[in-house]
Amino acid sequence: MKMKKFILPLIALLMVACGSSKKYAADRYEIPVSCSGIPEVYLERMGYTVSFNPKTNIPNWVAWELNTEKLIERESRNDKFVPDPDIDERLAITTDEYTHSGWDRGHMCPAGDNRWHWRAMDESFYMTNICPQNHNLNRGDWKELEEACRRWAAVESVYIVCGPILYKSPKYGHIGKKHQIRVPDAFFKVVLTGIESGRPRAIGFIYKNESGNYKRDKYVNTIDEVERITSLDFFSALPDKVEQAIEATYDLELWP
Repeated sequence: MKMKKFILPLIALLMVACGSSKKYAADRYEIPVSCSGIPEVYLERMGYTVSFNPKTNIPNWVAWELNTEKLIERESRNDKFVPDPDIDERLAITTDEYTHSGWDRGHMCPAGDNRWHWRAMDESFYMTNICPQNHNLNRGDWKELEEACRRWAAVESVYIVCGPILYKSPKYGHIGKKHQIRVPDAFFKVVLTGIESGRPRAIGFIYKNESGNYKRDKYVNTIDEVERITSLDFFSALPDKVEQAIEATYDLELWP
C-alpha cells in the first residue's frame, strides 16, 4: 500500500503516551513504546521502521529485525541519499542540508543491514533514517557495533532499536540552511536476541556524538538505563517477567 505524503500543517502529530504505541505492532519485539509525548511520523520501510520527528528533523528511533536471510549480500551500497518520498517535498530534508556542516550523514539502520534487497538498500538512504554524526564515530566505534550486530545475527535473529539522545541544553545546536536539523548529543542502541533458542538476553549501548576509539565496554549499559535516558520502553512485547529480568543486567561476555 503506497503511503500518502505528509504536509506538516495538516499532520496530527502523534503524542505517544507510554503503552499506546503497541497499537502499531504489539507482537513485534523491536518496536519501542514512548513514555513521553513526542511528535512523530510513523513510517514502515522494507528493512526497518522509523519514528520521524518533524520538529527536530531527525528520527526519534529506528527499529528492525536482523536475521540470516537479511545477511545475504545481493546489492551493493548505493550512497544515494535522497529526501523521503513520503514527506512533502517542501518539508523533506535533503542531503544538501549536511553539506559543509562538519557532520556525517549517519545511518541509524545501516546500509550494510539492507544488502538483501535493492528496495531495502534504497530506503536505507532516505533522509528520515539519517542523523548528523561525528565522522570518527560514524566510521569507527559506531560502525564496529553495526558489524557486531551482523555477527550476532548470523547465529540467531536480533532485534535492534537505535536513535539519537538529545540533551535539554544542546551541545551542538542545529545544522541546515532550509530546515533546522538538531545535532544529537549522543546515540543509543539496544539489542535483543535469544528468542528462537528460548534464552533471551538484551544489552544496551550509549555513544557520545564525538570522536573516540574505545572498547565496547566503554559504551555498554543495561536496557533499564537506556530507557531511563530516552523515555522509551524497549521489548515490551516480551512477557513482563522476562523483560524485567533481561533489562536489569547485562553480561558483555555473552556478546562476543
